[in-house]
Amino acid sequence: MRIDSHQHFWLLSRGDYDWLGPSFEALYRDFLPDDIRGHLQAGDIDQTILVQATDKLAETQYLLSLADENAFIAGVVGWVAMDTPAGQADLQKLSQQPRFLGVRPMLQDINDRNWMLKSELDPAFQILLRENLSFDALVKPEHLDNLHTLMLRYPSLNVVIDHGAKPDIASGEFDLWADNISRIAKDTNAYCKLSGLLTEAGHCASDTEIQPYMQHLLACFGPRRLMWGSDWPVLNLASDYAHWHSMVQTFIAPLPADDQAAIMGTSAQHFYRLHKHHSTI
Repeated sequence: MRIDSHQHFWLLSRGDYDWLGPSFEALYRDFLPDDIRGHLQAGDIDQTILVQATDKLAETQYLLSLADENAFIAGVVGWVAMDTPAGQADLQKLSQQPRFLGVRPMLQDINDRNWMLKSELDPAFQILLRENLSFDALVKPEHLDNLHTLMLRYPSLNVVIDHGAKPDIASGEFDLWADNISRIAKDTNAYCKLSGLLTEAGHCASDTEIQPYMQHLLACFGPRRLMWGSDWPVLNLASDYAHWHSMVQTFIAPLPADDQAAIMGTSAQHFYRLHKHHSTI
């Protein structure tokens, strides 16, 4: 089972995305299931995890409808207003849908770095724990201290760090990010997505620039807690699906076959509990 653990769809006419405008030339069009099928076939990818891209419940419901219509979508990581009673009620309802895998608050866009530690979120975290749902941490390096605190508060919470916590590869920043990643990997059960790094590195970044970050994530989390994701179509800002897929295949080629299989599928399958959801296509 080969799984793309992180991709998006959007339909501009729905008006869900306040951040997406004409200035994002590579992204400012519809991206729907038919647009990714060729990439999946070329990369021999069986299933994908569809991830929210805005703070609107309506988008999550739309993504779930796409998952119901397309067998290759293993499930949806959605959004709810986690810090409100209404959002917590929404989360409880969504937990009953078989394709709903968990939530992703837009932590990178919240001005208050301490937001994730608010006591108002506790009922939502309790629902995630009770229903065995996941928490995608969309964070930057400056959030890692608080994420570490959060995970120690909820040690059984299923957390995956999106995009390696978005290190500033373009500026060559490494040490502080690397230290905090090491600490989280050592002290918690967090997983991490091997995704988004090309976008953080900037256009035309070389393998040499990205390799130390990939190597550090592998060393910290190991192949059983590391999962490949395309971050398509956001990836198109810096590269394309085939290039990133090829880059990762080259990176993991020296590893034993079981480790390669973990990064390319079984880690995501285990983390998102896909055996409890729909079967493969």
